[in-house]
Amino acid sequence: MMRDTFFMSLGAIRNNKLRSSLTLFGIILGVASIIGVMTAISVVQSTMEAEMTVLGTQTFQVQKWPNGFSSDAQRREAMKWPPVTVEEAQLIRDNVKSVDLVGTEFWDYGKIVSFNGYTKESPITLCGGSPEYPENNTHYVELGRNPSRMDMLAARRVTVIGHSLAEELFPFTDPIGKTIRVDNRKYEVIGVFIKKQSAFGGPYETMALVPGSTYTKIYGTVGRRGFPRSANVTIHSRTPELLDDAIEETRQVLRKARKLKHNEADNFYYFTSLSQIDNFNKTTLGVKIGAFIMGTVTLIVAGIGIMNIMLVSVTERTKEIGIRKSLGAKRKDILVQFLLEAMVLCNVGGVIGIILGFGLGNVMTLMTSFETHVPIEWAFIGMAFCSVIGIVFGMIPAIKASKLNPIDALAYE
Repeated sequence: MMRDTFFMSLGAIRNNKLRSSLTLFGIILGVASIIGVMTAISVVQSTMEAEMTVLGTQTFQVQKWPNGFSSDAQRREAMKWPPVTVEEAQLIRDNVKSVDLVGTEFWDYGKIVSFNGYTKESPITLCGGSPEYPENNTHYVELGRNPSRMDMLAARRVTVIGHSLAEELFPFTDPIGKTIRVDNRKYEVIGVFIKKQSAFGGPYETMALVPGSTYTKIYGTVGRRGFPRSANVTIHSRTPELLDDAIEETRQVLRKARKLKHNEADNFYYFTSLSQIDNFNKTTLGVKIGAFIMGTVTLIVAGIGIMNIMLVSVTERTKEIGIRKSLGAKRKDILVQFLLEAMVLCNVGGVIGIILGFGLGNVMTLMTSFETHVPIEWAFIGMAFCSVIGIVFGMIPAIKASKLNPIDALAYE
């Protein structure tokens, strides 16, 4: 019986193509807007989660400046803070027993690199780092060696370069031992990093790592804007279980070194891979809520349209309803038929909207190196929402149809 009612509902939708199409348009628009935005955010989020695990499960970072997902107020506040120094990194090495690797990094951008008269067209990123850089950033050396502690002590002009940079500068030869110019200064290439591309334009493939002491010897301790250079300190806990202890111990060491009182807030930032992902989720929460509200309003408007169109349909099919009742159809059968029509109509629009939303949400993957992502859970949410819209807004026409008197309905012209 239910199967017959279902096919009768499909037939009614098929027989009223224009009316059904107009109703579907609103449903498709509402579902596509929700699914499209949620898919786009999921595409970015899944890529970010893969890339933000650069610090691994045992590493956290301390720095003066907030990370990328920060407010202007946070950055203005950070301007007042003292820089994180190499000396403070040494204090962490000496006093925090739950960590085994403490590295420092100074980052600079827009450096020109050349080799044997060939100059790379686009600038590269220069990092003045310590020997802990590869381990703490999961960016390992594939060929050659990493800068050593002796390179740091002697401030040697040696460098480890990114994989793509090595392929561009040395397409037919071994780069190890060759001399390149970075910012018009000579450096011996002692290593090449593994291939590590970033969907967000990260520096891994076209960077040059030099000893931190070499960097500060050349560029000094004051940055371009007149602020003292602040180090990014990467800290590796002995085990994943000790990560929280390592963070708290490091905080206390820095607070003591900076003479902060117990009621004063930290004047430095620290974060892990997980905290960066949490910050991204908080940043995009407003967008998700906005998209959901807009899509919901669109679906409600579409639901009102369905209700009005189905009320017209009840009037047009009054005689049909009378015939069915005279042949033994009960009120429940008529009610179920019209409810099914509303649900089928909504879910057909929902399926089209979901497919369209997944497609629109993944458009950016065609123009970037983001990975395609399909959040299946939102497909189920979308279908459930469409079913609810169909039931809620199809109920009034269905009740009206089920209450028709068969004699009056047969006599209706």
